[in-house]
Amino acid sequence: MMKVVVTGATGNAGTSVIHALAGDPSVSELTGAARRRPARREDGVHWEAVDVAPGGSDLDRLFRGADAVVHLAWKFQPTHDPVETWQTNVLGSVRVFEACARSGVHALVHASSVGAYSPGPADGRPVDESWPTHGWPAAAYTREKAYLERYLDGFQQANPRMRVVRMRPCFLFKRASASEQRRIFAGPLLPWWLVRPGLVPAVPAIRGLRFQALHTDDAAEAYRAAVVRPVRGPFNLVADPVLDSGSIARMLHARTIPLPAATARAALSTAWRLHLVPAAPGLLDAVLRLPLLDAGRAREELGWTPAHTSTEAFEEFLAGLRHGAGLDTAPLAASARH
Repeated sequence: MMKVVVTGATGNAGTSVIHALAGDPSVSELTGAARRRPARREDGVHWEAVDVAPGGSDLDRLFRGADAVVHLAWKFQPTHDPVETWQTNVLGSVRVFEACARSGVHALVHASSVGAYSPGPADGRPVDESWPTHGWPAAAYTREKAYLERYLDGFQQANPRMRVVRMRPCFLFKRASASEQRRIFAGPLLPWWLVRPGLVPAVPAIRGLRFQALHTDDAAEAYRAAVVRPVRGPFNLVADPVLDSGSIARMLHARTIPLPAATARAALSTAWRLHLVPAAPGLLDAVLRLPLLDAGRAREELGWTPAHTSTEAFEEFLAGLRHGAGLDTAPLAASARH
């Protein structure tokens, strides 16, 4: 029987990971840690109010006696203050790692990302976990994810008895994440409830834009397997098919309009500087360079197969946008229609 602690337990990935672990009979004690305790509760889950940033909570106390820690805590904003996100995402993660070592935690499962990878190969072939993880230097998110990959390289060598697992999922979507992801990336000014088939006349087709998507619940099953199975190292997590502007246009019964990447970036840069959207232009640069991922290792060693296609995951997300979907946690709180 296992005692497991999950940081960042109230967000998109966290709520699904908590649900998956709560249903595993080998997990006897489960603690969800987040900056704010949720109104929404999961049966059998103990909740702790925890801040991982420097000067925050006593992580040694939180992790003492834990068999595994799943580290999901992450701050996406403010994108105009990369020092603040660095404090939580990088220095806070380092605090988590080192507290795990001091507390004798047996397994650390860290949420890395496709964003940790260096730009993909010119021929567009999917890459496995051996592809370099140097990120894209112009985007805070990818810099932070890549830095933690380097830190974990040394951490593993210093703590050989600990199982260190790095999960590298693609973009994660579910209905309940829609309001959070709208706030993180688009801001409150866009009328997302109008994003429905027949109402959107056209979708910008940015050259080079293609991405992989995964239902968050499917990612959570991979995390659960990484906790309870004796595995180590990195795992790519993706579902098929690869999506692009044409895929989204078909979901919305819309046509596509070619839009040069430079034009899209200039428009996003202007909107970001005016604080009209929270997504920084460097993030678009990073997305256009992301490699496609091969998830063969996760299928073989975790016994994992996604239950949803990438199209199904993204369609569920779009439905959530239309309805302002969310959950009773601070990160996932539903949006008002305005």
